[in-house]
Amino acid sequence: MTNTISTEISFRSMRPGDIPSGLRLCRAAHWNQTGRDWELFIKLSPQGCRVALRNEYVIGTVATVCYEDRFSWIGMVLVDPAERGQGIAGSLMAEAMNALKDMPSTRLDATPAGHAVYRKLGFVDEYTLSRMEVVADRRDFGCSGNPGRPMTERDLPDVAIFDRDVFGADRHVILEWMFDGAPEYAWITEERGRITGYAFGRHGFNFEQIGPVVALDQQDARHLVAACLSQGKDKRFILDATHHESDWRAWLESIGFIEQRPFIRMFYRDNPFPGMPHNQFAILGPEFG
Repeated sequence: MTNTISTEISFRSMRPGDIPSGLRLCRAAHWNQTGRDWELFIKLSPQGCRVALRNEYVIGTVATVCYEDRFSWIGMVLVDPAERGQGIAGSLMAEAMNALKDMPSTRLDATPAGHAVYRKLGFVDEYTLSRMEVVADRRDFGCSGNPGRPMTERDLPDVAIFDRDVFGADRHVILEWMFDGAPEYAWITEERGRITGYAFGRHGFNFEQIGPVVALDQQDARHLVAACLSQGKDKRFILDATHHESDWRAWLESIGFIEQRPFIRMFYRDNPFPGMPHNQFAILGPEFG
């Protein structure tokens, strides 16, 4: 159903045929997503991915994902540069929040520019993140201990069980999608046959992206990041790092990472399933959580 807010601008569910328009907006914003990302959003939430149109031309997008009945995520709020300043982003947020009205909690990762807007909508700060960037041009990452091993498809069920507690909800479909898209960035650490950490990654338009990186301790997290970087010699990588351990960022900077920009994780209504943030050393991405 199309919801018209003016004589020219209307909203409807995003369709596969809109993916080129979504990519056009990503390129205008210098974002990293590919067509494969948009395909997943539409698959996971066919009614919760919305587009804004002016005379049937896509000028804005928003995407949502529901994680079980625990919480939902909002991302991919994009508006054509020529159409900004008209309240379209706010209308897209209203479309998304209406689609998610029955969820007990809604979360997102805000840029500093969007932070004040989301606060006005009732979102509350949870914690901060930093998008970090590096060129993988070194071999020595200063890691000691168990280096881990490549993840296999057989590991995915156990990884998904571990991940549900840490993330706060089941997202096995997304983790399997990550593995299928970039198995070379899927790594695991173990102790006596028990999972102690894992990492995934994906190919982006501008960068290779590492995340999520989940581990019981920072040493395993370091090994997982080093393993991913070793698969992409001289490629440009990003990861969205948490700030729960100050020496985690110090280590990232010691191997060449620099901060691109910060994010603020926020929630709306309540946050009954925060997961285990101290075991999340890098998130999957602000569009997925």
